[in-house]
Amino acid sequence: MGTHHYNLSEQFEFTGKAKTLSIVGIVLGIGAIAYGFFSGAQERTFANLLLMAYYFACVCMSGAFFLAVQYVAQAGWSASILRVPQAMARVLPIAVVILLVVIGLGLFTHNLYHHWADPELLVENGPKYDKLIAGKSAFLNIPFFMGRQVVFLGIYSFFAVKFGQWSYNEDLQGGLNYYRKSFKNACIFLVIYGFTTPIFAFDTIMSLEAHWFSTMFGWYNFAAMWVSCLAAIAVIIILLRRAGYMSWVNNSHLHNLGQFIFGFSIFWTYVWFAQFLLIYYANMSEETVYFYKRFNGYEFWFYLNLVLNFLTPLLLLMDRDNKRSETILLTVSIVVLCGHWVDYYQMIMPGIFEFGTKSGSGFGIIEIGTALGFVGLFTFAVLSALSKKPLVAKNHPFLQESLNHHL
Repeated sequence: MGTHHYNLSEQFEFTGKAKTLSIVGIVLGIGAIAYGFFSGAQERTFANLLLMAYYFACVCMSGAFFLAVQYVAQAGWSASILRVPQAMARVLPIAVVILLVVIGLGLFTHNLYHHWADPELLVENGPKYDKLIAGKSAFLNIPFFMGRQVVFLGIYSFFAVKFGQWSYNEDLQGGLNYYRKSFKNACIFLVIYGFTTPIFAFDTIMSLEAHWFSTMFGWYNFAAMWVSCLAAIAVIIILLRRAGYMSWVNNSHLHNLGQFIFGFSIFWTYVWFAQFLLIYYANMSEETVYFYKRFNGYEFWFYLNLVLNFLTPLLLLMDRDNKRSETILLTVSIVVLCGHWVDYYQMIMPGIFEFGTKSGSGFGIIEIGTALGFVGLFTFAVLSALSKKPLVAKNHPFLQESLNHHL
């Protein structure tokens, strides 16, 4: 197949059903969040806002990570699909602002991070004094905590936006100058990203239960955010193909995405099980408390997590033909995206409150509505970004290899 078969100036038009549904999702989300606050379930609402804001940010920053990996690997197969992760990366500043606002308001209202953010915990001989939290206070204090969030997320956003700008400049000017710039900065970004994402996960999620810690938690979160991003890319590309766009994407491209989703679902399971096994085997009370909470009140979510994120991709994507099937890959990708919502749910909720108590997390309008709201926002923002430029980076040096990609 040659390039003359394809319209390399093709642009996505964000209209019709996709736009309407995304706006409906946003409205439902706002309604659910308002319901949560006005019904007196502020803590539960903040927990769901943190879950979805973190998920939103993780998927978008992993879009930038996807771009960086492709540049550093000098990958040819992906050159024709880079506009999708670029659109996700361009939305990262919006996701960052939302996450920082949720975290800031959660700290201010004492609905989030109260396990360590209460100043009375540090007053020696006071009624609430906590020796363990006091020992961690040099790291876990509000100014340093918020400073780390702003710096890390700011750096990710800078690179995420720049990767898109350099690609668009490459469209206009051609040559290898912008590709080389992207390659060099991708190397820098990957080093920073590799060192800081575990700390970002420690801060945002693990510190909800500040008495407990796991050195594997950061990589567990990295695996979750990366495979969620891959699933989101697959969903967007398949739906674009079905809408008549990106005709150059063939079953071999889908095969590559399927391989990634399959492989990193196994990697996520490996890290999850390694963390679980070490804690289970050591049987020390200060560590087992984490899983004890999840076995008592969250058993359904605990096992559903493994079914959605391990068994489903394992069984459905093991076969080569299944990876190349649009329908099966789309189904598995949607299951994985739902599965990592469950993953984050059982990471966050037991750390904030006990299941079934008056302020307990439960599952209902707040959870479903908040999730729909953020899905609508993600869809609206990413597809809006995608519609701004042509759907293919026409001057990418490996474009011909991607257009003729066959496995």
